[in-house]
Amino acid sequence: MPRSGQASASTTALSPSEIEGLQLAQESLGEPIPENAHGGGLAYANTPLANLAGRIEHVLGVLIEIPVALLVAVEIVILFSGVVARYVFHEPLLWSDELASILFLWLAMLGASVAFRRGEHMRMNAISSMVSPAGRAFLDVIAVTAALAFCVLVIPHAWEYAHEEAYIRTPALDLQNSWRAAAIVVGLGAMICFGVLRLIRYGRPLLVLAALVVTAAIIGGFWMLAPVLKTLGNYNLLIFFVGVVGTSVFAGVPIAFAFGIATVGYLALTTHTPLMIVVGRMEEGMSHLILLSVPLFVFLGMLIEMTGMARAMVAFLASLLGHVRGGLHYVLIGAMYLVSGISGAKAADMAAVAPVLFPEMKKRGAKEGDLVALLAATGAQTETIPPSIVLITIGSVTGVSIAALFTGGLLPGLVLGVTLCFVVWWRYRGEDLRHVHKAGWDEVGKSFVIAFPAIALPFVIRAAVIEGVATATEVSTVGIAYSVIAGLVIYRQFEWSRLKSMLIDTAALSGAILLIIGTATAMAWGLTQSGFSHQLANFMTHLPGGAVTFMAVSIVAFILLGSVLEGLPAIVLFGPLLFPIARAVGIHEVQYAMVAILAMGIGLFAPPFGVGYYTACAIGRVDPMAGIKPIISYLIALFIGIIVVAAVPWLSIGFL
Repeated sequence: MPRSGQASASTTALSPSEIEGLQLAQESLGEPIPENAHGGGLAYANTPLANLAGRIEHVLGVLIEIPVALLVAVEIVILFSGVVARYVFHEPLLWSDELASILFLWLAMLGASVAFRRGEHMRMNAISSMVSPAGRAFLDVIAVTAALAFCVLVIPHAWEYAHEEAYIRTPALDLQNSWRAAAIVVGLGAMICFGVLRLIRYGRPLLVLAALVVTAAIIGGFWMLAPVLKTLGNYNLLIFFVGVVGTSVFAGVPIAFAFGIATVGYLALTTHTPLMIVVGRMEEGMSHLILLSVPLFVFLGMLIEMTGMARAMVAFLASLLGHVRGGLHYVLIGAMYLVSGISGAKAADMAAVAPVLFPEMKKRGAKEGDLVALLAATGAQTETIPPSIVLITIGSVTGVSIAALFTGGLLPGLVLGVTLCFVVWWRYRGEDLRHVHKAGWDEVGKSFVIAFPAIALPFVIRAAVIEGVATATEVSTVGIAYSVIAGLVIYRQFEWSRLKSMLIDTAALSGAILLIIGTATAMAWGLTQSGFSHQLANFMTHLPGGAVTFMAVSIVAFILLGSVLEGLPAIVLFGPLLFPIARAVGIHEVQYAMVAILAMGIGLFAPPFGVGYYTACAIGRVDPMAGIKPIISYLIALFIGIIVVAAVPWLSIGFL
């Protein structure tokens, strides 16, 4: 997934340095700040036409942002009401899940359009950042025209799909299913509008025309080659799902649209499948009710920052371990473990922890390259800590129990944390601490009392699932209610004015994630229909060495996939293909999930391609080159930890 979040501060507002750090993080992920306020990327023109387009875009943006913020709030209320009605009053709301599911698709598509307007769809800019400014500007425009091409090609079939769904009625509310399917039409239409307005705002007609011509020429060229492509059989899988996807991703086209373009091209030009199927598979991928926990956990992560809960946890750990050699490095590892168990979003985790610890760590002589290397390594280490968005996604696309994944993810993350601690001990075994103040037990006790409500939150969430109080989808609302009460009553930090922006940010990030899941689901369906999944299963099942070889190949494959596609796209695309094979060779699906997630985490946070590494550098405000050498030993430690998790199934399934 790249991910987003707010930085922790001593008050409920963000400091200028933290805001700048998050802006840099967005740049490192290829996510330009709206209006190019940071001064980078292709700037908008200051012409009457461009300014008019900007005003229209602003009005349209407000018309979408207000409803999408309300949708997030309404989803929270509906799901929490369902928990209260069922658990407290023993009167379940029969219509709540159905209404939540309908509204969820609207949240996903409108959120995706908000993300498109803001330039926050996940993309890889490692290649585009290496070319000349003129070349980068051209690739920036190509990214927009390619996304526009996908939306324009699909929207007629989305309209057809919505019309067909009018003949189906929902069981509880007796509504036409077209009310739900219309969300795809509206979302695609909004993205088309925002894309056109952005091209106008660039004020570079020749550049825009060149990008449009190149995009149209590529599409036209493939269309003319359709008779030849139909004769190539499964070689088309390499052409579209390796060639087209790879070229698009490395050119900086947002990953969701790269998946979508390749899928539409493959089905339209090499098969007789109606493209309405693409829309249906997108809806199926984005409509799993379990995925509703994605926006709710994203919002929960923002809440714990705003209420000061994350800072309280870090302060307690610092008072406990700050006086030992390498103590604050251990605190960083522990804080990421605890915070990750609440927010589920790595950028939010890092932005909450780094601004609190880095200044003091630098005073003690720690090199900034080592700091950012450890920060990135802990991002990979904590990928399995519940309630991780990756865990939720992997459960939704593979059918593995979310509760089992939540239970199985704690020890693997701890094992990798121990391996990181060993590297810290080795590096800082000679640290001079004569000038460091050791906190007294009264100070430690006071910090613990303050932090206890925050530390208890991950256990409250886990207990609510295990005890049957709430489902994996609903449990995030329990955490939200807990955090609101803690912020208002205990920490006395709750800035009501920030709620609107937090709700909109939640919808935008969730929409970007869910659109990837939707288009990747359509791509996975195309791969399945081609027979590729059956061929892959046969090949992997008959590898010499059985389960051991399969696990080893999977580790290497997911590290590579994590560096190129990031966690969520890789899981959605390859999870349905590889998990059945893992079961066939005798590997427990929960253990396989842990190994796959941790391996992707290494790829995501390892330079030179892992975008998570550049996010860590941006949040820590450190030159990426400074951390490349120090991170090697941490990556080796993580790899050893993964081997241990792969070799000892009990670590993942011992408490199931």
